[in-house]
Parts: sequence; structure tokens; C-alpha cells
Amino acid sequence: MPPTDPTAIQEPPGKRASSARALQKGRQTKQLIIDAALGLAEQMGLESLSIGALAEVTRMSKSGVFAHFGSREELQISVIREYHQRFSNEVFFPALNAPRGLPRVRALFANWMKRVAIEIQSGCIFISGAVEFDDRPGPVRDALASSVQTWLAAMHRAVVQAKQEGHLVPDADEAQMAFEIHGLILALHYEARFLKNPGAIARAHTGFENILLRYGQPQISGLPRR
Repeated sequence: MPPTDPTAIQEPPGKRASSARALQKGRQTKQLIIDAALGLAEQMGLESLSIGALAEVTRMSKSGVFAHFGSREELQISVIREYHQRFSNEVFFPALNAPRGLPRVRALFANWMKRVAIEIQSGCIFISGAVEFDDRPGPVRDALASSVQTWLAAMHRAVVQAKQEGHLVPDADEAQMAFEIHGLILALHYEARFLKNPGAIARAHTGFENILLRYGQPQISGLPRR
């Protein structure tokens, strides 16, 4: 007896394979658009993104680009998510291989500095986006702020773990230490990208070691106490 439940009727193998190929091609095309959009956003900011601009860069029709995102806002959010994922893959996840405590804090900062060395030339949407959307409530600002807060929470957690491991002095203020590390990165972007100060990277490294001088246990940090 033939099945009476429509959900029991399966597509022929050939049709399933064709559907799978179409789905894979759609994902590849969407990723191609996101890659192109991220390149534009890094150089010119999230506000530079539009369906028309991406259609021109990718040599697709506007309707083809629109079909993958539906709106300029969703395109911007997709770019933020992609940027956050790449940032995590380059900065956060590799640092997890370092032992908990100051070794991991050092690894996070070192990876962050490598990322900044690239962003000095290409731009950082975490920073440019903060300028563009600081006073503009909405989903794009929320996505951007959430990405930054997630990363800063990871750095703060690493600092807290360093204190738990006994790598910091007992009265170390973990929030203040994480704040100062973040401040170094922001200063570096301004000094190196905007002011073109050739000594900015070295000063950021010196600033980080000075933070360890204040907060780290000397026998752990390997630095003499002032």
C-alpha cells in the first residue's frame, strides 16, 4: 500500500543530490559576498556597504545579492559576525593552548597585537563601527557591541583566572587590568593608523609589560617589582 503520509514520500536520489549542490553553491556565493563586503567595511566602514556596491564588486545582479541577505542591515550584521569569527579564530582560540593564568593573558595580547599589525593597514570594524554606530540604536549597533563585549569578557576572564592561579598580586583589580590592556590597543590604533607614529607598536608592548609590573607576581611574571 502506498504511503498516505506526505512526509513519508522521499525525493529521488538524483533530485536530493541536485538540491544539495544548489544549497552548497548558495552558501559559497553568500560567503563570497560576505568576504567582499568585509574588505569594503574594513577600508571604508560598515556604512559604505550597500546591495548596489556589493553587486558591482562581486559582478552580480542587485537582486542576486539581495536574495542572500534581504536588506542592507542584514548584510552589515553578517559582516560583523564574520569579522568576529575571524577575530576569534586568530586571537582567542589559539591562546587557549597556553596554560591558564598570565601565560594565557600574554598569548591573548600577543595574538591581538598580531591582528592589530594587520588592521593598521586594513582597518578594524570594531573601532570604525563604534564611531559610526555609537549613538545609533538598532540591530547593527547591537551586533557590533555584542561582539566587542564578548571579546572583552574573554580577556577579563583570562585576567581573573590569572589571579585565581596566584599569578597576580592579591589586591590586583582584574577589571582595571583588563581595561588598561584594552586601552593600549585603542591607543595603538590611533597612534599607528591615524597619526602614523612608527614607534607605536613598541610602546604598546612596553605598556603591556608595565601593566604586568603593577599587577603580576614578580616570580611569575619574570619582571622585577618597582
